[in-house]
Amino acid sequence: MKLNIPNETSRLRAVILGTAKSNGPTPSEEDAYDPKSLEHIKAGTYPIEEDMVKEMEAVAKVFEKYDVKVYRPQIITDCNQIFTRDIGFVIDDIFIKANILPDREEELDAIQYIIDQIDPKKVMRPPVEAHIEGGDVIVWNDHIFIGTYRGDDYADFIVARTNKAGVDYIAEKFPHKTVKSFNLRKSQTNAMENALHLDCCFQPIGKDKAILHKNGFLQEEEYQWLVDFFGKDNIFEITKEEMYHMNSNVFSISEDVIISEKNFTRLNTWLRNNGFTVEEVPYTEIAKQEGLLRCSTLPLIRD
Repeated sequence: MKLNIPNETSRLRAVILGTAKSNGPTPSEEDAYDPKSLEHIKAGTYPIEEDMVKEMEAVAKVFEKYDVKVYRPQIITDCNQIFTRDIGFVIDDIFIKANILPDREEELDAIQYIIDQIDPKKVMRPPVEAHIEGGDVIVWNDHIFIGTYRGDDYADFIVARTNKAGVDYIAEKFPHKTVKSFNLRKSQTNAMENALHLDCCFQPIGKDKAILHKNGFLQEEEYQWLVDFFGKDNIFEITKEEMYHMNSNVFSISEDVIISEKNFTRLNTWLRNNGFTVEEVPYTEIAKQEGLLRCSTLPLIRD
């Protein structure tokens, strides 16, 4: 398999879509990876497998409609394998295995049969001290945007997934690209104040537009850099509540076709008014785990 991911929006040809099958029991409060899951565990509203499987099948149907080759992870009993974007990502023709939370390593094993179809010279694994997850990595032509957390208390935050060593690793391996990192706001306890990954507060769409949430960024000048880069008129700025519901975490099949959650009324209207075809799917149950459409997809080939 020859990989090709030049950006976030070129026509999609092949993708790994996560699975909610055999998702396991509701985690305990101590085992929650993020504040939103914790919120739903405490409230007794944590999503059930049957509902999540239905939501993911709705996405699979959209891919089928657009003739996209869909791979799924091998099923691991009682394991949450929804968020494939966490465990790996592609830049150009290189597959990078993410250094994820250690107890999620078996999720990588479940997609090894796909990785085995790639030229081994095109598969990389960062050194153990370089933390990086796919949700923090946004490939945009000659740029790579990376979300990180630069605080001295990085090690105390389970919601901080990409460190300086991770950013430096990508910059070193892709010297022909401009690597730009963004310091993200983190909270273990308040999902409204937590940008788990860069794609929770920013995502490019189309040829020159972006969805953005200012409060996700700790440094205003870094947020402003993105505004200047895309142009104020090309940006859809989402509210704190919309960020909480993961409005920036849509997924592009092409420059003019976007899969979005059906309840994102304001965003979906704006997208259609700007010439996009919006494929609406139900994804509110999966969103309860602080991840949405981009989080549960790992693109392999785009035009």
